[in-house]
Amino acid sequence: MKKTFLPFALVASAFALACAGSAAPPAATLDRPPIEAGQFRAPDLVELVRLDPTIHLDIRYATSNNFARQAVYKEARAFLQRPAAEAVVRAHHALAAQGYGIVVFDGYRPWSVTKHFWEIVTPEDRRRGFVANPAKGSKHNRGCAVDLSLYVLATGAEAEMPSTYDEFSDRASPKYKGGPPELLARRDLLRATMEREGFEVDPGEWWHYNYRDWRSYPILDVPFEDIGKR
Repeated sequence: MKKTFLPFALVASAFALACAGSAAPPAATLDRPPIEAGQFRAPDLVELVRLDPTIHLDIRYATSNNFARQAVYKEARAFLQRPAAEAVVRAHHALAAQGYGIVVFDGYRPWSVTKHFWEIVTPEDRRRGFVANPAKGSKHNRGCAVDLSLYVLATGAEAEMPSTYDEFSDRASPKYKGGPPELLARRDLLRATMEREGFEVDPGEWWHYNYRDWRSYPILDVPFEDIGKR
Protein backbone atom coordinates (compact mmCIF):
# COMPACT_ATOMS: atom_id res chain seq x y z
CA MET A 1 0.00 0.00 0.00
CA LYS A 2 1.35 3.43 -0.89
CA LYS A 3 2.13 5.58 2.13
CA THR A 4 0.79 9.13 2.39
CA PHE A 5 2.85 11.49 4.50
CA LEU A 6 2.00 14.64 6.40
CA PRO A 7 4.40 17.59 6.27
CA PHE A 8 6.16 18.32 9.52
CA ALA A 9 4.18 21.49 10.20
CA LEU A 10 0.91 19.57 10.46
CA VAL A 11 2.12 16.84 12.76
CA ALA A 12 1.95 18.49 16.19
CA SER A 13 1.63 21.73 17.98
CA ALA A 14 4.17 22.29 20.77
CA PHE A 15 7.87 21.75 21.30
CA ALA A 16 9.61 18.55 22.34
CA LEU A 17 12.46 16.22 21.66
CA ALA A 18 13.92 16.72 18.20
CA CYS A 19 17.56 15.81 18.75
CA ALA A 20 18.90 12.52 20.05
CA GLY A 21 20.09 12.69 23.63
CA SER A 22 18.09 15.76 24.69
CA ALA A 23 15.61 15.51 27.54
CA ALA A 24 11.88 15.73 27.08
CA PRO A 25 10.24 18.79 28.64
CA PRO A 26 8.39 18.28 31.93
CA ALA A 27 4.86 17.03 31.28
CA ALA A 28 3.43 19.75 33.51
CA THR A 29 4.75 22.46 31.16
CA LEU A 30 2.94 21.16 28.08
CA ASP A 31 -0.53 22.33 27.13
CA ARG A 32 -0.41 20.85 23.62
CA PRO A 33 1.08 17.68 22.11
CA PRO A 34 4.84 17.55 21.55
CA ILE A 35 6.26 18.28 18.12
CA GLU A 36 8.03 15.39 16.44
CA ALA A 37 10.61 15.61 13.69
CA GLY A 38 10.06 13.69 10.49
CA GLN A 39 7.28 12.76 8.10
CA PHE A 40 4.21 10.73 9.01
CA ARG A 41 1.31 9.00 7.33
CA ALA A 42 -1.88 11.01 7.11
CA PRO A 43 -4.19 9.80 9.92
CA ASP A 44 -7.05 7.56 8.84
CA LEU A 45 -8.91 6.72 12.03
CA VAL A 46 -11.75 4.27 11.57
CA GLU A 47 -14.33 3.03 14.04
CA LEU A 48 -13.88 -0.65 14.86
CA VAL A 49 -17.55 -1.56 15.06
CA ARG A 50 -18.14 -0.09 11.61
CA LEU A 51 -15.72 -2.66 10.24
CA ASP A 52 -17.30 -5.48 12.23
CA PRO A 53 -20.30 -4.91 14.52
CA THR A 54 -19.73 -8.26 16.27
CA ILE A 55 -16.70 -6.79 18.05
CA HIS A 56 -17.88 -5.91 21.55
CA LEU A 57 -17.16 -2.58 23.22
CA ASP A 58 -16.63 -1.95 26.92
CA ILE A 59 -15.27 1.58 26.79
CA ARG A 60 -14.45 2.09 30.45
CA TYR A 61 -13.19 5.65 30.02
CA ALA A 62 -16.66 6.74 28.96
CA THR A 63 -17.83 5.67 32.44
CA SER A 64 -16.59 5.92 36.02
CA ASN A 65 -15.63 2.22 35.96
CA ASN A 66 -11.91 2.84 35.47
CA PHE A 67 -8.81 3.64 37.50
CA ALA A 68 -9.50 7.38 37.26
CA ARG A 69 -13.01 6.88 38.75
CA GLN A 70 -14.41 9.38 36.27
CA ALA A 71 -15.56 9.53 32.66
CA VAL A 72 -12.94 11.10 30.41
CA TYR A 73 -14.63 10.35 27.06
CA LYS A 74 -17.92 11.92 26.01
CA GLU A 75 -18.70 8.96 23.74
CA ALA A 76 -18.21 5.21 24.15
CA ARG A 77 -16.40 4.62 20.86
CA ALA A 78 -13.17 2.95 19.70
CA PHE A 79 -11.05 4.09 16.76
CA LEU A 80 -7.74 2.91 15.29
CA GLN A 81 -5.67 3.77 12.24
CA ARG A 82 -7.13 1.73 9.38
CA PRO A 83 -4.35 -0.91 9.05
CA ALA A 84 -4.43 -1.56 12.81
CA ALA A 85 -8.23 -1.69 12.84
CA GLU A 86 -8.31 -4.20 10.00
CA ALA A 87 -5.74 -6.33 11.83
CA VAL A 88 -7.96 -6.40 14.94
CA VAL A 89 -10.88 -7.56 12.82
CA ARG A 90 -8.76 -10.39 11.41
CA ALA A 91 -7.77 -11.43 14.93
CA HIS A 92 -11.42 -11.33 15.97
CA HIS A 93 -12.35 -13.68 13.14
CA ALA A 94 -9.46 -16.04 13.90
CA LEU A 95 -10.49 -16.35 17.55
CA ALA A 96 -13.98 -17.50 16.59
CA ALA A 97 -12.59 -20.97 15.91
CA GLN A 98 -11.69 -21.16 19.60
CA GLY A 99 -15.10 -19.93 20.73
CA TYR A 100 -14.08 -16.37 21.47
CA GLY A 101 -14.54 -12.86 20.15
CA ILE A 102 -12.76 -9.60 20.94
CA VAL A 103 -14.02 -7.01 23.41
CA VAL A 104 -12.34 -3.59 23.19
CA PHE A 105 -11.74 -1.34 26.19
CA ASP A 106 -9.89 1.48 24.43
CA GLY A 107 -8.26 2.41 21.14
CA TYR A 108 -7.22 5.83 19.92
CA ARG A 109 -6.89 8.18 22.91
CA PRO A 110 -6.64 11.97 22.51
CA TRP A 111 -3.39 13.39 23.88
CA SER A 112 -5.21 15.61 26.39
CA VAL A 113 -6.60 12.48 28.07
CA THR A 114 -3.10 11.05 28.40
CA LYS A 115 -2.00 14.29 30.05
CA HIS A 116 -4.94 14.10 32.46
CA PHE A 117 -4.05 10.52 33.44
CA TRP A 118 -0.44 11.55 34.11
CA GLU A 119 -1.59 14.33 36.38
CA ILE A 120 -3.84 12.17 38.59
CA VAL A 121 -1.71 9.06 39.18
CA THR A 122 0.97 8.63 41.81
CA PRO A 123 4.70 9.00 41.07
CA GLU A 124 5.07 5.27 41.72
CA ASP A 125 2.46 4.42 39.10
CA ARG A 126 4.30 6.69 36.67
CA ARG A 127 7.61 5.02 37.46
CA ARG A 128 6.18 1.56 36.88
CA GLY A 129 4.91 2.63 33.46
CA PHE A 130 1.19 2.25 34.11
CA VAL A 131 0.53 5.56 32.35
CA ALA A 132 2.29 7.23 29.42
CA ASN A 133 4.27 10.44 29.78
CA PRO A 134 2.47 13.13 27.74
CA ALA A 135 5.81 14.83 27.08
CA LYS A 136 6.55 11.90 24.79
CA GLY A 137 3.00 10.97 23.83
CA SER A 138 1.67 7.43 23.67
CA LYS A 139 0.92 4.85 21.02
CA HIS A 140 -2.76 5.27 21.94
CA ASN A 141 -2.39 8.94 20.90
CA ARG A 142 -1.23 7.74 17.48
CA GLY A 143 -4.22 5.45 17.00
CA CYS A 144 -1.95 2.40 16.98
CA ALA A 145 -2.59 0.90 20.43
CA VAL A 146 -5.63 -1.05 21.54
CA ASP A 147 -6.72 -2.36 24.94
CA LEU A 148 -8.77 -5.52 24.58
CA SER A 149 -9.74 -8.92 25.91
CA LEU A 150 -11.96 -11.85 24.96
CA TYR A 151 -15.64 -12.58 25.24
CA VAL A 152 -17.29 -16.00 25.01
CA LEU A 153 -19.22 -16.38 21.76
CA ALA A 154 -21.76 -18.78 23.28
CA THR A 155 -22.82 -16.41 26.05
CA GLY A 156 -21.53 -12.96 25.15
CA ALA A 157 -19.91 -12.73 28.59
CA GLU A 158 -16.42 -11.32 29.01
CA ALA A 159 -13.88 -14.09 29.55
CA GLU A 160 -11.98 -14.15 32.85
CA MET A 161 -8.28 -13.26 32.66
CA PRO A 162 -5.42 -13.33 35.21
CA SER A 163 -6.21 -9.72 36.18
CA THR A 164 -8.88 -7.17 35.53
CA TYR A 165 -8.42 -4.41 32.98
CA ASP A 166 -6.26 -1.49 34.14
CA GLU A 167 -5.23 -3.35 37.28
CA PHE A 168 -2.02 -1.82 38.59
CA SER A 169 -0.45 -5.04 39.86
CA ASP A 170 1.99 -7.79 38.94
CA ARG A 171 -0.94 -9.87 37.68
CA ALA A 172 -1.29 -7.43 34.78
CA SER A 173 2.02 -8.56 33.28
CA PRO A 174 1.76 -10.81 30.21
CA LYS A 175 4.49 -12.92 31.86
CA TYR A 176 2.67 -13.42 35.16
CA LYS A 177 2.76 -17.13 36.07
CA GLY A 178 0.30 -17.28 38.97
CA GLY A 179 -3.40 -18.05 39.05
CA PRO A 180 -5.44 -20.76 37.34
CA PRO A 181 -3.74 -22.30 34.27
CA GLU A 182 -6.86 -21.88 32.14
CA LEU A 183 -6.73 -18.10 32.60
CA LEU A 184 -3.07 -17.99 31.60
CA ALA A 185 -3.82 -20.12 28.55
CA ARG A 186 -6.62 -17.78 27.52
CA ARG A 187 -4.38 -14.74 27.93
CA ASP A 188 -1.66 -16.44 25.87
CA LEU A 189 -4.16 -17.38 23.15
CA LEU A 190 -5.08 -13.74 22.80
CA ARG A 191 -1.42 -12.75 22.64
CA ALA A 192 -0.52 -15.33 20.00
CA THR A 193 -3.48 -14.31 17.85
CA MET A 194 -2.67 -10.61 18.07
CA GLU A 195 1.01 -11.16 17.35
CA ARG A 196 0.15 -13.00 14.14
CA GLU A 197 -1.63 -9.84 13.02
CA GLY A 198 1.32 -7.53 13.63
CA PHE A 199 0.76 -6.44 17.23
CA GLU A 200 3.15 -6.54 20.17
CA VAL A 201 1.94 -6.82 23.75
CA ASP A 202 2.94 -4.17 26.27
CA PRO A 203 5.44 -5.62 28.78
CA GLY A 204 3.34 -4.55 31.75
CA GLU A 205 -0.24 -5.01 30.52
CA TRP A 206 -1.60 -8.21 28.97
CA TRP A 207 -4.54 -6.27 27.43
CA HIS A 208 -2.47 -3.56 25.72
CA TYR A 209 -1.30 -4.19 22.14
CA ASN A 210 0.78 -1.89 19.93
CA TYR A 211 0.57 -2.11 16.16
CA ARG A 212 3.86 -2.59 14.33
CA ASP A 213 3.58 0.64 12.27
CA TRP A 214 2.94 3.00 15.21
CA ARG A 215 6.06 5.06 14.42
CA SER A 216 4.52 6.02 11.07
CA TYR A 217 1.69 8.04 12.63
CA PRO A 218 1.70 11.38 14.46
CA ILE A 219 0.47 12.14 17.99
CA LEU A 220 -3.12 13.39 17.79
CA ASP A 221 -5.47 15.29 20.08
CA VAL A 222 -8.72 15.12 18.11
CA PRO A 223 -11.91 14.47 20.15
CA PHE A 224 -14.00 11.49 19.07
CA GLU A 225 -16.84 13.73 17.92
CA ASP A 226 -14.51 15.55 15.49
CA ILE A 227 -13.05 12.46 13.81
CA GLY A 228 -13.91 12.47 10.13
CA LYS A 229 -14.66 16.20 10.07
CA ARG A 230 -11.14 17.27 9.09
